Amino acid sequence: MKMIHLVVVALASLSVLPLHGQDSAEVTSADVIVYGSTPGGFCAAIAAARENASVVLLEPTEHVGAMNTGGLSHCDSNQMVRSTLMGLFDEWHRRVVKDYTDRGRKAPYNPAVKDQSRWTFEPHVAMRITMQMLDEAGVTVLTKRDLKSVTKEGSQIKTLVTSKGTFVAKVFVDGSYEGDLMAAAGVDWTIGREGRGEYGESLAGKQYPKQKMDINGYDDDGNLLPLVTTDDAGPEEAGDENIMTYSFRLCLTADPVNRVPMPKPTNYDPARFEIVRRALQEGERRIGFDLYPLPGSKFDGNNSIGGQFSIGLVGGGNNWHSADEAGRKKIWEQHKQYTLEFIHFLTTDPAVPAAMRDRYASLGLCKDEFENHAHFSPALYVRESRRMKGLYVISQKDILDEPSKDDPIAISSFPIDSHDVQRVALKDGGVINEGTIFPVRRLPRQGYAYQVPYRAILPKPDQCDNLLVPVALSCTHVGLSSLRIEAAWMVIGQAAGVAAAMAAKDDVAVQDLEYGELRERLLAQKQVLDLPDESDLPTTDDSIDAKSFPGIVLDDTQAKLTGNWSRSTNFKPFIGSGYIYCGDKDPQTQGDGKATATFRFTVPRPGRYQLRMAYSAHETRAKQVPVTVSSGNQSERIMVDQTRPLPSGKPFRPIGTVELQADAEAVIQITDTDTTGFVIVDALQLLPVQPDAP
Repeated sequence: MKMIHLVVVALASLSVLPLHGQDSAEVTSADVIVYGSTPGGFCAAIAAARENASVVLLEPTEHVGAMNTGGLSHCDSNQMVRSTLMGLFDEWHRRVVKDYTDRGRKAPYNPAVKDQSRWTFEPHVAMRITMQMLDEAGVTVLTKRDLKSVTKEGSQIKTLVTSKGTFVAKVFVDGSYEGDLMAAAGVDWTIGREGRGEYGESLAGKQYPKQKMDINGYDDDGNLLPLVTTDDAGPEEAGDENIMTYSFRLCLTADPVNRVPMPKPTNYDPARFEIVRRALQEGERRIGFDLYPLPGSKFDGNNSIGGQFSIGLVGGGNNWHSADEAGRKKIWEQHKQYTLEFIHFLTTDPAVPAAMRDRYASLGLCKDEFENHAHFSPALYVRESRRMKGLYVISQKDILDEPSKDDPIAISSFPIDSHDVQRVALKDGGVINEGTIFPVRRLPRQGYAYQVPYRAILPKPDQCDNLLVPVALSCTHVGLSSLRIEAAWMVIGQAAGVAAAMAAKDDVAVQDLEYGELRERLLAQKQVLDLPDESDLPTTDDSIDAKSFPGIVLDDTQAKLTGNWSRSTNFKPFIGSGYIYCGDKDPQTQGDGKATATFRFTVPRPGRYQLRMAYSAHETRAKQVPVTVSSGNQSERIMVDQTRPLPSGKPFRPIGTVELQADAEAVIQITDTDTTGFVIVDALQLLPVQPDAP
């Protein structure tokens, strides 16, 4: 009864007026209208209401909270600088934990400790807290309000027409993943990926970090097999309109008391998974999905960024942004069908190893989650959609090289990472996943910290001057690959809500808002705007030119990588532009041999060579790093202890002597097989061993 009463009071504070030109229609008026209840959207609504604005939050579906309440229950802030994530993000998490302790349950985590530990919670708790905070702020939440059109006068949005009513506001916030309101308002936007030259981004264009699978991607008639998206990925340097894969975040359990059997897919066709069957037959084991333990004996099931086949439907979301309500429902159902079919394949197909079948067969949906949706998540994980082309475009350089801005509204620090974009059948044989960007981190398990400028959520003023876009904000695909995380959207959304309330109160264009005043109000709402100390950029003195050494020097940038590697400049000095590392202490992936760095080269003359390795010694490093050297028909394996310090003042440590042939390609491969701790690859040096004098 209390919640109903509060909603009625909130509704009473709004104006309901006849809409000019529509005799029987009514319009709801508020200071601020937020369209889309994503984490960025609901935080914008709460923040604006706390600045004494009347606020309506419109949600096109019946589900409020998007991924925060829809199954994404392992908070990805464990890969961020948590001390910069305060305000509503911090309050939301403190209240989640309090919900557990108030019920006599163990606290699942401690939000006061800003470390890299995992913060996990149950979806129904996340929903309860989200609705409580919206309710207490006086936000009117209206669901099933699908956007149909907007009307504008000059550069101002005047009305927002939905499937259930029309709405008027002084300022609007587009809180949707898709940028639907932005697009309807005539604001410039883009979709897909930029070419490498457009913003000077090395991570733009096509990306192939995953190992090619030596399998045939065609059927007997020469047609592409199901789940293969193309046989022509396009030029490596060029962009395209493809986006990273969508999936669901599944809430699962093996607890028989709470377990609901996984629904069987209708019209299941085993032939759809022939490509997966072929991969398994060739020994591929990077198939399945990640499972993160949650309170209540549950798991958060996520698409595996390092997997070859997982619950992400590669290519399935490319047309999501342009689809209407019915079209999106169809795409949503296609993703659900694929998810159920993939799990059915994993748990029933004879090609799947028994241990893998048993692992997934033990899981079912949770009886106490998503009860109004047959216990299946109502929220599709829209990792990427439209991106505004606003006053400032955040690109790779803003994250890695130039993190400081004059008008910061939030700090973001999630690693740059992208899930698969395409699955390609190669014309000369094999299948490879394209588009993955494995996490680009500054520190182990932590991305680079950078300031998000106010200009990045602002349209160009001649296009719209009363709209803020905190989710589909102005950035490149590479930029979004870091910004696309709920924690970032929550703090950016809070800033957008404060700005919207201020612009509505002062009756000014959002572009004309005085930044100094905005900064003051953001700090009052406990936002963090200054970069942390660890975001200081490395100086050029930390880098040693590989060309300054004699012999053959192989920098990490020359290695062909498979598995989950990250780049860093944290330990200094280093050869070239930095080094790579793997081994994140995840028991599911630690030391599984899937991370490989392979160097191929030839030597000018045959003979014995001293092999030296550059790495940053530390107690967290692996003690038994396998280094295999092959030349002709000879192969030798060397085990390297990377906790052992390098010789004083020397950038390399000798690790062995190897015999190399001049008429054969030499191969050096470093892997994480059976390792515990971080495996570091910076550079290798080969020096010819002089024969003994007669």
